[in-house]
Amino acid sequence: MATTERSAPVLLERSPAGSHGAARYLLARRLSRFLLYALAIVTGLAFSLPFFWTISSSLKPITEIYLFPPTLWPQEVRWKNYQDVFTIAPFARFIWNTVVVTILAMIGQILSAAAVAYGFTRFRFPARDALFFIVLSTMMLPWQVTIVPQFLLFRYLGWINTYMPLIIPAYFGGGAFYIFLLRQFFLTIPRDLDEAAKLDGASSFRVFWNLILPLSLPALATVAIFSFIEHWNEFFSPLI
Repeated sequence: MATTERSAPVLLERSPAGSHGAARYLLARRLSRFLLYALAIVTGLAFSLPFFWTISSSLKPITEIYLFPPTLWPQEVRWKNYQDVFTIAPFARFIWNTVVVTILAMIGQILSAAAVAYGFTRFRFPARDALFFIVLSTMMLPWQVTIVPQFLLFRYLGWINTYMPLIIPAYFGGGAFYIFLLRQFFLTIPRDLDEAAKLDGASSFRVFWNLILPLSLPALATVAIFSFIEHWNEFFSPLI
């Protein structure tokens, strides 16, 4: 009767050179990660310095702001500066005006730019591409050129010293850049969805409102952010 012998398991010992190499690799990896985190922290502190300087200056007396060399932290902390903002000038009214104009103009730009972009992507009509090229060419027109004609038009309409010039134009086109942005996004939506909706009896407006807009929320959010920043930081147009 044949018998089989089981061989004892062979234990492979790690060589000293291999263990030292792994240790050096681990040390180098930890060192590189530490340097990366240190660089990120230093960069973050550098970018936050202007914000810190703004907060520090807002708490200083006006005489300390112009001191040289400047002080990083106010020698005399004046929390009353924030109260003076609302007493010296109608700052609350300024904020309310900005909020109203920004929100209404942003809504107008989103709706009008989306409607125009939908027309350029879903309807066929003569000179469509040429008209789109003309719309894009308005982006190269300096805004200084249109200041005087716009002012004369708004004065003729009786809109001077009202919200109308800052809100109503946003509902007529929405701007060439936003039209271009939404048009490019609408082109990525398959036309098969439009045809399926029309077979179910949906009109062009319903396709736009219930199909295209819900599928375009990322692009609409992008337009909303850009439009909000644009109108919130607008200074020259309200000044005129």
